[in-house]
Amino acid sequence: MENPKLNKYLNDWIEEATITQMQEKMTNGELTSKELVLMYLHRISIYDKNIHSILEVNPEALHIAAALDAQRKETGPRSALHGVPILIKDNIDTADKMHTSAGSLALKDSIAVKDSYVAEQLRKAGAVILGKTNMTEWANFMAIGMKSGYSSRGGQVLNPYGPGQFEVGGSSSGSGAAVAANLAAAAIGTETSGSILNPSCQNSLVGIKPTVGLISRRGIIPIAHTQDTAGPMARTVRDAVILLNALTGRDEEDPITRTNPLVGKDFTEHLRKDGLKGKRIGIAMEGFIGQLSEEMQTVFQETVAVLEASGAEIIEHIEIPCATVKWSYNVLTYEFKPDLNAYLNNLQPSIPIRSLRDLIQFNHENEEKMLKYGQAVLIQSEATRGSLTEGKYVQSLEFDYYHSTQQGIDYALEKYQLDAIVFPSEEGSHISAKAGYPTIAVPAGYTAEGEPVGITFAGTAYSEPTLIEAAYGFEQLTRFRKAPVLGVE
Repeated sequence: MENPKLNKYLNDWIEEATITQMQEKMTNGELTSKELVLMYLHRISIYDKNIHSILEVNPEALHIAAALDAQRKETGPRSALHGVPILIKDNIDTADKMHTSAGSLALKDSIAVKDSYVAEQLRKAGAVILGKTNMTEWANFMAIGMKSGYSSRGGQVLNPYGPGQFEVGGSSSGSGAAVAANLAAAAIGTETSGSILNPSCQNSLVGIKPTVGLISRRGIIPIAHTQDTAGPMARTVRDAVILLNALTGRDEEDPITRTNPLVGKDFTEHLRKDGLKGKRIGIAMEGFIGQLSEEMQTVFQETVAVLEASGAEIIEHIEIPCATVKWSYNVLTYEFKPDLNAYLNNLQPSIPIRSLRDLIQFNHENEEKMLKYGQAVLIQSEATRGSLTEGKYVQSLEFDYYHSTQQGIDYALEKYQLDAIVFPSEEGSHISAKAGYPTIAVPAGYTAEGEPVGITFAGTAYSEPTLIEAAYGFEQLTRFRKAPVLGVE
């Protein structure tokens, strides 16, 4: 870089820098938000061509940062995120010069009419929305066998720990890869079933999939209203929690947020180094650990040993009845059509894609570009009435909720009197997703080849404070995360 000051920071400091460290340097005048944005833009220009994690950068990012620097001098910082560059997934609306496309060329020209709730909250907190991240197209609700991280608009996201060697995870693939590669302070992902937790585990990150209702869903391209939520992805638990603080609240346009009892909660109060001490933690293995490679299973067993030495009371081999249930995607199939149609119908009038049927037709007419993996899932959803009146839908909704709660998370918590459940990697994410319950992913080590391994802490509705304590306590005991070695072409 031309600027010696920025070059020094870039080489000596920015890699693995935390949000707290950034704030300290901006507060004492060693660094400005504008300089921080320039550092990340420089890293993106060097490293992202190898991992394809970012679709576009906010053209106003430097100007926004400069304005926030001026405000800091005049009135002080708005929050712990003031001036901090944050990336957001490409299915989250921003009413600016960036597009929101869910990774699809069908919406490559779509600019949102107004900010999503998530974008509003970030701007209110003084964060710099640095850009949009690539993702599995339509959040991996398009085709059978679509590779995680692939989109027609952005190509294939690659895992920075082993590009082309290790799975990057999805569907918040770009958010995961970008933060792991230190291309922003943190990022926002979205999850319907595993889409924050899976890429967090695969990229040695902390990912918080919150209770459905903690963060408003307004302005996010949907899959299913009963399961969709946004959440933070970061390199440390503290950074993820700082981001969570900014995102939570009540939104009159999203009724589920009225169930949120944690409005105004400062989640950083639960960053306790001894957060595991005295907690009863259940280890979910049967029906879950067998999904991992033998080496990942070994890493998980070592994790259990760490938990046993942490001061927590560990109950191994807990029973979760729904572990043997044969789940379906019926709820998602039925909810997707009316949810997506409502979203598409409110786009700018210049966008010709106004319904799921229009999308399917566009893909068909542009088959070479759009249908690398087909669109069987879209077609299946279009075949439903779109009215949510079908008996199969209602029965599936009841089945999923009963088995994920009374025969799932709540069953185990009550039977064993647990504070939290630990799953290997993100293997229990589908249960929490169907229940609408929170889960936190934390780095748990690496295989001999260097592939990241994570664990997840799960609990009941709005148990985020307890899960944060457990996750932070585990992180402080282990500090497993290490930066990937990035190649340059």
